[in-house]
Amino acid sequence: MGGKPCIRGTRVTVGAIVGLVAAGRSADEILAAYPYLEREDITEALQYAAWRSQEREVSLAPTPTPIAV
Repeated sequence: MGGKPCIRGTRVTVGAIVGLVAAGRSADEILAAYPYLEREDITEALQYAAWRSQEREVSLAPTPTPIAV
């Protein structure tokens, strides 16, 4: 899936689940569309997305250029 986070052992991405929830789909509708998922998978996907949105990227200090002697 190109490095995208997926639901345990499936090819369903976290983004797909988040998108469905954002579009107003209920957990029951999502489970009907993906019968191999469990309700907990939806909850975990949303928790992961929330955690990921809070993650900060920190720039590394540039490496000093060695002085030739």
